[in-house]
Amino acid sequence: MSIEYAIIVKNKTRLESLIERFNTKAQAKFYIESFGGNFNDYESEHEIFQSSLISLQTQLSSVVKNKTVERIYLPSFIFSEKNLIIVIGQDGLVANTAKYAKGCPIIAVNPDKNRYDGVLLPFDTSDFLPGVENVLDDNFPSKIMRFAEATLNDGQRLLAFNDLFIGASSHISARYKISFNQNTEEHSSSGLIVSTLAGSTGWLSSVFNMAYGVTNMFEKDLTPKRPELKDNELLFVVREPFKSIRTQTGINAGVIRNQNSLTSESLRPSGGVIFSDGIETDFLKFNSGSIAKIGIAPETAKIVLK
Repeated sequence: MSIEYAIIVKNKTRLESLIERFNTKAQAKFYIESFGGNFNDYESEHEIFQSSLISLQTQLSSVVKNKTVERIYLPSFIFSEKNLIIVIGQDGLVANTAKYAKGCPIIAVNPDKNRYDGVLLPFDTSDFLPGVENVLDDNFPSKIMRFAEATLNDGQRLLAFNDLFIGASSHISARYKISFNQNTEEHSSSGLIVSTLAGSTGWLSSVFNMAYGVTNMFEKDLTPKRPELKDNELLFVVREPFKSIRTQTGINAGVIRNQNSLTSESLRPSGGVIFSDGIETDFLKFNSGSIAKIGIAPETAKIVLK
């Protein structure tokens, strides 16, 4: 199928969000500097991003028609199989975009290599155009990446490129039953994180950092390890499980493979949620009566490589 349009996906810079909040750049600057913040960093970040975006748009217009979509519109934007998607921004924006991409090839561009790690961003504005031309010629290397999925007993479903969060919508404890590998427990915790291979360097890695940091207070020189997942595996971790007369902590982490799955039944009358990839506005309600089955989704994302 020939590509008719390239869709550029971007997010607002921190400066744009500040101006939106305080109405003017001058008021935003006053607010940041009155608390001792470095407003120049916001300006520099914005200028570098805008320069990269303009460069990308200009180069792209020479080979294919294109339009730009803001991140906030992703949940309602309808991608076509005739689209090529170009993400310019942080690694997390690739995750936000992939689950709505419907298998369209994604070219991920790092706009500022001095600021963003770029684990999921193989291109920059100096070398992305050959990648675009390869996709237009339908001859390009790519990496197929799997999604996690949460399916509720009422049929609702949510995909995750990086991770799923299952818990309470605020900082109160989540109450639920959890079943894995034929074992079932009642839990009170800060919720569960379920991570894909792509997400294992993100939110999940911060849980490992915390665990090793606390452990090293008592076990000196413990060498930190990081999750090593395959593309057909998910790793779940229970955050801050609390043990009591009613609640247990035996099921605290595990790897979901193939047809294996994790099941969680909500015990909260209200305020329970499941969201993915950090987009809290795109969520499933997870309250009493809801049972979620967590596993590997049949859908995939196609990330274009150099």
